[in-house]
Amino acid sequence: MSSTAATSPTAREPDDGVEWPLKFKAHYFDAYCFSTYGCKVHYRGRLRVDHPDDELQPSSEALGDKYPHILSAGMGPIPNFPPPAKVSWRAKDGTPLEAEVDIGEIFRDELIRHNLQPHEIAERGIGPGALPQIILEVNDRTINVYMRAHISTRELQQPGNRYSDFRADLIKVFNRTY
Repeated sequence: MSSTAATSPTAREPDDGVEWPLKFKAHYFDAYCFSTYGCKVHYRGRLRVDHPDDELQPSSEALGDKYPHILSAGMGPIPNFPPPAKVSWRAKDGTPLEAEVDIGEIFRDELIRHNLQPHEIAERGIGPGALPQIILEVNDRTINVYMRAHISTRELQQPGNRYSDFRADLIKVFNRTY
């Protein structure tokens, strides 16, 4: 079993009116399963994923270049943090697997993961990142956890596109192979 976790952003003084580092007290959640049989994900007392035991779910490769950017979360907002997510599934080769993924432990510092510097973040607009998305992915024998936060920016991210005044990068924060 291997495991990695992303490091937290470092603390800094507020810059141009933006509190730094960015923190969150609630989040959205969702889960996806690829190349699995019978994948089930329970989070906050709800069965979020319930795939048939006898049907192999499509691979993430089947999504082409949309993967992993298409992953998002819609259940919430959820106050930080419920008990660990409970996951059960069979890998592509039929091996039965179970895991508890402690979202509260992964994000114990309540810091929003993002790729922006303080001077790039707008003082006004959505956020910054107030209700991030936490996404749990089961992909054959691997569980990944991502964060995505909508953060308004001072500059357009695509020059000329007035609707590109934000970033919502998908950041992998946790990875474990079973």
